[in-house]
Amino acid sequence: MESQARGGTRWKRFAVVMVPSVAATAAIGVALAQGALAASFSVSGQSFKVSADELVGYDFVQYGSLAEGTDLKGKETAHPVAVSGFSRAKITNMCQSVVTPDVPFFGSVSLELRAGTNPKKPVRATNLYLDIADLKADATFNNIDIGVAARDAGIQPGTEKKVNPFGFAQRADKATLTDVEQTAWATTAGTFKLSNLSMKLHKGTKECY
Repeated sequence: MESQARGGTRWKRFAVVMVPSVAATAAIGVALAQGALAASFSVSGQSFKVSADELVGYDFVQYGSLAEGTDLKGKETAHPVAVSGFSRAKITNMCQSVVTPDVPFFGSVSLELRAGTNPKKPVRATNLYLDIADLKADATFNNIDIGVAARDAGIQPGTEKKVNPFGFAQRADKATLTDVEQTAWATTAGTFKLSNLSMKLHKGTKECY
């Protein structure tokens, strides 16, 4: 009986992760746009990886914050993150992957999502915020201010309690990132339009990079 209970818990984890993250993001975006939700929420126990050939974003802001939630065993935890925000952005050849461990009979199962594979039809987002744990890219910033107080850079509504308003931040009119590889805990957007969307499941570990 005890082993059955543990197995059931793993299946619940698997089911939650397999729900298309695009649908979840879209639902959150609609609610945010209508003022029905605060932008603050509890993050899952799994980070995810995102890669892209290029991300071009406008009204860029970045500051430190916390992504609070639980681990896969339900224990409360918090992750320091760098929040990157854009009023609007376009992303070319985006890949998102998340690996669910310890699925009964299968071991690890990976969810791979791709969109914006046609450079003429990139992914487009508005009011985009990324809770980033790790980022690698080549970056160009236009009209950048480094060392701005977070409260003056533009904090994501609903997350004020997780940000030191007097802490370090930076902002720029435009940010262009190429060859992007990032690990993140959360993404929120007012709208998130994914062209040429493809979602696949893989047995084992298959990540974007």
